[in-house]
Amino acid sequence: MRKLIALFMLSGILMNPVISKAQDAVDQDTAVVDTTEVVQEEEAQVEETSPAITDDDVIEEDRGFHQVIKDKFIEGDPTFMTPVLICLILGLAVALERIITLNLSTTNTKKLLARVEEALEQGGIEAAKDVTRSTKGPVASIFTQGLMRYSEGIDMVEKSIIAYGSVEMGRLEKGLVWISLFISLAPMLGFMGTVIGMIGAFDSIEAAGDISPSLVAGGIKIALLTTVAGLIVAIILQLFYNYCVAKIDSLVNDMEDASITLVDILVKYKLTR
Repeated sequence: MRKLIALFMLSGILMNPVISKAQDAVDQDTAVVDTTEVVQEEEAQVEETSPAITDDDVIEEDRGFHQVIKDKFIEGDPTFMTPVLICLILGLAVALERIITLNLSTTNTKKLLARVEEALEQGGIEAAKDVTRSTKGPVASIFTQGLMRYSEGIDMVEKSIIAYGSVEMGRLEKGLVWISLFISLAPMLGFMGTVIGMIGAFDSIEAAGDISPSLVAGGIKIALLTTVAGLIVAIILQLFYNYCVAKIDSLVNDMEDASITLVDILVKYKLTR
């Protein structure tokens, strides 16, 4: 009997680790199952609360700015959008040409006056002419014309500077009239496209015999796109136009100040001779 009891005790001792391991495994499996169920429940809640992402949303995000502009151009009818686009291209071409020309016409008048005065002291009028002829820009051209009239007196120098200054100012303003034309023309072309588009929309309503909201909204949207395009073109060109006008005003002010200083230098030079 004692042997039987000892055998049962020994068996219990030996089986205890196995049972413990089995119990731990069962507990782990239960925990994994519970965790999986919690995760699945949380994912289900997230799916319910978050909006579904469709293919259209992905395509919308991938669309770039150029693609949007292209789509709007097509929606606005290329027949009416093309003239507006041509106004933008031509206007920008003229504006960029004017900006480059005006920037190249900019001269450091203080440095030029110092060189002219130094040339007068060292070599006289001819040396001053060489300095102005070798310098680019409208200010140097005006100086050259004034120095060429020095032998006829200071009064003729002043008249020559004033006359040739008007010529140079006309050259600086060359091309601005075209930018102004495109600024006025682009919105008018846009309005014309809008009016024609509205007429087409009402023709469609008349042909259908019923006022459909989608038909009216679509026709008005297409018609208004041309107006928006025309206004955008006018705004862009107006910015370039104002920059050119401001640059010309700055150059004209420099020409006038430098011309007055040149006359003073010539008077001083004449008195010292």
